[in-house]
Amino acid sequence: MTQGGDPTALLRKAVGLGRDANRKVSFQARGFGAANAAGYDHPMPHPGKRWYHVTIGTYNSWLPGDPRGFRSHDHRIHSSGDHKHPPPAGEHAGLHAHAKTHSGPTVVLPDVLRSTVCGKLVTSLQSRSHRVLIACVGGMHVHLLAELPGDAGEAKIAVGVAKKSASQAVTAQLAGRVWARGCGLKPIRDASHQHNTFRYIERHAEEGAAVWTFRSEQGNGEDEAGG
Repeated sequence: MTQGGDPTALLRKAVGLGRDANRKVSFQARGFGAANAAGYDHPMPHPGKRWYHVTIGTYNSWLPGDPRGFRSHDHRIHSSGDHKHPPPAGEHAGLHAHAKTHSGPTVVLPDVLRSTVCGKLVTSLQSRSHRVLIACVGGMHVHLLAELPGDAGEAKIAVGVAKKSASQAVTAQLAGRVWARGCGLKPIRDASHQHNTFRYIERHAEEGAAVWTFRSEQGNGEDEAGG
């Protein structure tokens, strides 16, 4: 598992740049713009699709009343903030305490399973013609930069299938429910947003996450920067 180190060096390793900072990697598609510092052209989404920053949580990793901010699935209850701008301390403390009492333990993916889970999420999406630029799997959270159907409902179905494939791959080591319901989908606005998201996901290697990048296509489809 790659931990610590210079973020730029980690990124270069992830995209296979080595010492050649000017190297370009073709996606066989027109880019959003010129190659950036990460060493790749920003691929335009295929017709009917768009790029998303996908987030997935493990079971019970983000409960109602969470001090980082939350909203219920039916949107009837939600906090006044989010993970970037947390709500006032104790805003829903009672609800959070109740949820922790009745929800059971939080699922944490062990280090030894993160590469397998990461690889399965990626290959499941790729097998259904959904491109993936980068993915990371930590103890309780997953991030992907993936091209999915433009319809959010269809995109969530694709992610759900990938989650099922990944959890089935580790059933012997991690029985029971693995994932929280649903996923987060943040549409990528432009080339700059895509580039920043790539770098953000890649940096999770420093925190012990397994990281897969598109350069792993030259290998076996599983983890490259972590593991």
